[in-house]
Amino acid sequence: MLTNSIILVTGGTGSFGNTFIPMTLKKYNPKKIIIYSRDEMKQWEMAKKFQNEDRIRFFIGDVRDRERLHRALDGVDYVVHAAATKIVPTAEYNPFECIKTNINGAMNIIDACIDKGVKRCVALSTDKASQPVNLYGATKLCSDKVFIAGNSYTGGRTRFAVVRYGNVMGSRGSVIPFFLDTAKTGKLTITDKRMTRFMISLEQGVELVWHAFEDMEGGEIYVKKIPSMNICDIATAVDEKAEQIEIGIRPGEKLHEQMIGVEDAHFTYEYSEHFKIIPQICEWGQAEKMIKGGKQVADGFSYTSDNNTEWMTILQLRKWIEENKDKVGNI
Repeated sequence: MLTNSIILVTGGTGSFGNTFIPMTLKKYNPKKIIIYSRDEMKQWEMAKKFQNEDRIRFFIGDVRDRERLHRALDGVDYVVHAAATKIVPTAEYNPFECIKTNINGAMNIIDACIDKGVKRCVALSTDKASQPVNLYGATKLCSDKVFIAGNSYTGGRTRFAVVRYGNVMGSRGSVIPFFLDTAKTGKLTITDKRMTRFMISLEQGVELVWHAFEDMEGGEIYVKKIPSMNICDIATAVDEKAEQIEIGIRPGEKLHEQMIGVEDAHFTYEYSEHFKIIPQICEWGQAEKMIKGGKQVADGFSYTSDNNTEWMTILQLRKWIEENKDKVGNI
């Protein structure tokens, strides 16, 4: 589907974009990939990595700027919406700015995609959007809702879907690079030793987006099946000799993360490698086309990091860190 197409990635200089772009160039050979973001320095650094790649274009712009999006989306076939204000404390201290980017920006993307005749758009979500307890999660829940509802405006010409996954291992601002840095002091701070988190690699996230593009009818939320880990095990995998100091849970932080709540069980279907939440209101399409052989989950089902059936071991994470040490914190 993506072969010989034009793809635009919002927030394309971030962790996701730095993995999606080389993987997609190699697998699909698109005609062009446009990186749309507002940080000129990150674009400058990224351009050096692709200086001999004539299929890459860079476009300075903000998802808050609807006119700029209209210009950037000329001739674009597919969009991946990865731009977001996503650091939890930053969102809490700058709520107006978070809302402008994560909600207003999402609406701008939807309007521009429809106006410019984009075929399909996949938006990246987060486990924090399921029963959110912080502003970042709340804005991403709103974003998910507007992307799903966006399908009702298009008459099937443009399709929108969402992918949702948990903690991306080794990405900038995540716990693994933080532990690697602070382990030098011989001490690792743990907010709560009971805490669990979902674990996913960026490569798995990219593959989920590819699957969404191929499979989507419009309005689905795709949830990757991924393992969980206890926070103390993550710390041990980084440095088993460091002292672990419990400091208490932070404002806006969950003890366990959730990607599917019990309220969504009636609309959730299971597949070999993922779950799919179909929209509760689907006036633009047929649910049967979305289900595609999936098995409806049991009533009362939820998918949380503490009730997971799959767990990553300390040795597995330690091996992953060793194999990706040059990328951790830089993606």
